Amino acid sequence: MNNYTNDNTARRYKAHVSIFGTTQIHLRNPYIIAWWSAAFPGFGHMILSKYLRGFTLFIWEVIINLNSHLNLAMIYSFQGEIDRAKAVLDTRWLLIYIPVYLFGIWDSYRTTVDMNNIYVLADREDHRFNTFSIGAFEINYLDKREPVLSFIWSLFIPGLGQLYIHRVVTAFFVILWVVVFFYFSHALQAISLLFLGEIEQGTKLLDPEWFLFFPSIYGFAIFDSYLNTVENNKLFEKEQRNFLKKNYQNPNFKVLKGQKVD
Repeated sequence: MNNYTNDNTARRYKAHVSIFGTTQIHLRNPYIIAWWSAAFPGFGHMILSKYLRGFTLFIWEVIINLNSHLNLAMIYSFQGEIDRAKAVLDTRWLLIYIPVYLFGIWDSYRTTVDMNNIYVLADREDHRFNTFSIGAFEINYLDKREPVLSFIWSLFIPGLGQLYIHRVVTAFFVILWVVVFFYFSHALQAISLLFLGEIEQGTKLLDPEWFLFFPSIYGFAIFDSYLNTVENNKLFEKEQRNFLKKNYQNPNFKVLKGQKVD
């Protein structure tokens, strides 16, 4: 049950609050979104809340990357073993990887530009949207959270920052894949051996192909949770200001020319 219903009475809405999370559109830098798509296909779209495209590109990246041994080739190239990197690459998988990789970057950039234009129009229309949702499984409401806490929880386990701000869909997907990456990379076992001083054994146990996914998913989880916490706070403040203005401000109140309104 929502306090207001986004029932298409307006052409555009700035946000929607459901039991699965708070989804909003706001101004974004297209180059930053494209960069995240370049860092890991799917991340740019997930930041834009384009989940179906984002999840598809993410899963594509994992499957094709592992079968083409791209991460392993990158490790060898970082070590200066270029011939070994060339030998390990499987071109049957690599050649179908490149077009989709480029598409992800291009499409995330294009979508960001389009959504920025839509946001400008939606902000001018400034139509009322729902700020509270309650159902049999969950309750969600628009309120303010601490961006630093989103950052800290994401450092512990990627996805916890998204849970903190109720981005349930992203949180579930990220946490699921973090568990997969931890399991197949043997990272936790290697960390345990590292604490025990058995560095060589821990290094041998670590699977570098799976482990190389971690920098991207940690960086994305921190960035996404922090950014959305900041933007949700802005959305809450603006919605609260509009509510107070409409229901409590004296209709005869006028702002003098040149006067600043906080």
